[in-house]
Amino acid sequence: MGRWRPPQKPGSPYITPEGAARLREEVQYLWRKLRPEVVKALAAAAAEGDRSENAEYTYRKKQLGGIDHRIRYLSKRIDIMQIVDRAPSDTSVIRFGAEITLNTSSEGRVVYRIVGVDETDAPKGFISIDSPVARALLGKRIGDSTEVELPEESVKFEVISIHYPLET
Repeated sequence: MGRWRPPQKPGSPYITPEGAARLREEVQYLWRKLRPEVVKALAAAAAEGDRSENAEYTYRKKQLGGIDHRIRYLSKRIDIMQIVDRAPSDTSVIRFGAEITLNTSSEGRVVYRIVGVDETDAPKGFISIDSPVARALLGKRIGDSTEVELPEESVKFEVISIHYPLET
């Protein structure tokens, strides 16, 4: 059995203005600050002589490859991202960018915000628009319920409130 896996479906291109700014800042940091430092350290390691037994050289090459990979990924994401900077016309329905208070059958009351795939942050309650929970909640209104099959269990969600931090 080989290691080949089919390519993953690309995530939704939607992103909040804050998330877009963070991605752009990360690219600038990687390109202007971190990459030059690693290149300098790589050059110093290469100058030490035999590269085949030079652990520092090998480490820096891998580190540089990781940085370049991340820059390529972020550049592609930035090119296709669609910044959603306003609330939908009907704010009584759950859509991208919504901050939702839910009553769950497992955890009680929770607050989630539906964001882009590059912005997810579980401790903050930011869930990806492509996640099973977000997909089940899209289109729901206050008082609606839905059940989501998660890996560990089936969880019932009831929508208590909907708020759009993007509202202008």
